[in-house]
Amino acid sequence: TVVANSRKFSNATFEEITHLVREIVALAETCCADGADPSCYDAGSSALSAKSCGEGSSFPAHPGTAACCAQEGLEQKLCLAALRHPPQPLPRYLQPSDEELCQAFRQDPKDFADRAPSNTSVPSAPKALSNPSSPSLLSNPRTPSKPCAPNKPSVPSNPSALSNTRVPRTPSNTPAPGNRRTPSFHSLASLAQKVPGAAFEDLLPLAEDAAEVFAQCCDSLAEDCVRQKLSEHTARACGVLAVRDGRFAECCRGKDPPQDYFCITALPPAPAPALPAPQQPTDEQLCGEEGARHAKRYLFEVARRHPSVPDALLGKLYDASERARGECCPAQDPSACLGDKRRRMAEELPPVLQRASQLCGQYNELSFLDFKKR
Repeated sequence: TVVANSRKFSNATFEEITHLVREIVALAETCCADGADPSCYDAGSSALSAKSCGEGSSFPAHPGTAACCAQEGLEQKLCLAALRHPPQPLPRYLQPSDEELCQAFRQDPKDFADRAPSNTSVPSAPKALSNPSSPSLLSNPRTPSKPCAPNKPSVPSNPSALSNTRVPRTPSNTPAPGNRRTPSFHSLASLAQKVPGAAFEDLLPLAEDAAEVFAQCCDSLAEDCVRQKLSEHTARACGVLAVRDGRFAECCRGKDPPQDYFCITALPPAPAPALPAPQQPTDEQLCGEEGARHAKRYLFEVARRHPSVPDALLGKLYDASERARGECCPAQDPSACLGDKRRRMAEELPPVLQRASQLCGQYNELSFLDFKKR
């Protein structure tokens, strides 16, 4: 229940999730007991809905709550049950260090165990991954053969500043099979920012493979789908990237592929390489049979030159490029149409990329409190 509601309300605090879970569990225990009144659940869920709609509710806040509370009866309950927070493009969760994990465990083992499933629940990750991840994390501080926490180096962080955020998301907007362009680009951009020295031809197959995996498994509760497909994908990614980047090599030394995958997704962007400005594709390339590939290659070059630019902005650029091709290529004069788009991009894009690189670079480098002071 903690995992499900942490995924559902990704912006909520641990305390808000806990309040909601306690009410849900109490209702289930009461109404599922032998001899419970047949109307128990209906009455209890109505009371829970009323509490959600009351002023000063301790449950997770949602902008759609007011509209749901304007309804009555079953419609109100169904509306409230359907509420969920959208995935967060930012902030990125930074894993606490071994010492910080151990300190939290020593101070209050029960609180540590309660918070772990919430903090490790990825809103858009496959459902079957969150549950196996939690016992793995909880077992690490208790393992006598280790100094309390995992030996594998963790990502530097300031967990006190980010205690209410979630671990890194898997590629967002997971589509139905047959429509995987957008998530494959998100994966491609992320890899380009982590390993800017890797070639487009090496990373694109990995990005498309990741999109295929999550399209098949994100809505599946079958653990074998996730473990098998994600293990195969992680092995392919490690085979290509471990020799190029020591950070990937560290992640790939693990014996649990899903955990290795999370290790890879948690890697921060690499420093920006010194590269010349990327060459834009020609009009003929953009409107040819390989137009989508040429557009994706150009944005790949943009991503690797600006590793701190967030996924949300790169996704907007990708969507804009697809719209431009859709508008201009069927036009009577594609070159004139694309030329107008290029002029606008040349004027508007560089300052946006510069500001995003500066702002998000500081976000990645500084603690959250120091970042807020800037």
